[in-house]
Amino acid sequence: MKLKARDLAQIALFAALTAVGAFLKIPVPVVPFTMQVFFVTLSGVLLGAKKGALSQLVYVLTGLIGIPIFTQGGGIAYVFKPTFGYLIGFIIGAYLIGYLTERLKEKKFFKIFLCMLAGLAVIYVIGVAYLYIINNFYVGKAMSLWLCIYYGFILCIGGDLLSTLVGSLLSEKLIPILKKIQQ
Repeated sequence: MKLKARDLAQIALFAALTAVGAFLKIPVPVVPFTMQVFFVTLSGVLLGAKKGALSQLVYVLTGLIGIPIFTQGGGIAYVFKPTFGYLIGFIIGAYLIGYLTERLKEKKFFKIFLCMLAGLAVIYVIGVAYLYIINNFYVGKAMSLWLCIYYGFILCIGGDLLSTLVGSLLSEKLIPILKKIQQ
């Protein structure tokens, strides 16, 4: 894939937006809601599969080299945090959302929403699985699969569904504008 200056700028922009999204927190009981998933889903829809995934890869690698852009800091040791699986999910989720969106004949709200839900499902499956594995086999904190699903999915999904809904509405309006700009 050959990237132009505009592509690099868009990839960097969504990596930066995802980083900012980590610190835009809405305090809710137990697990704070962040705006990261909002920007991850938008990156997939607006940039496409490859560039969307690249933007999230840049975000993750930037945090892993030590820049504190994750919700709890940064650095290579972050791979041992129970929530690191969600960051892996961001990359794959953005790719899937972009892949599905690119294949839509009509980019309408409901179809975009379904594409975003598919990506959201990937983020949560990887995130919850990683949460379970790290807690049980690395941290040594026995956590049942049900507790991982409860803390890693049920408590978080409401805000992410709402952000996905808003992202779908916004995407439907932005896609025609971006097409005109890129011509």
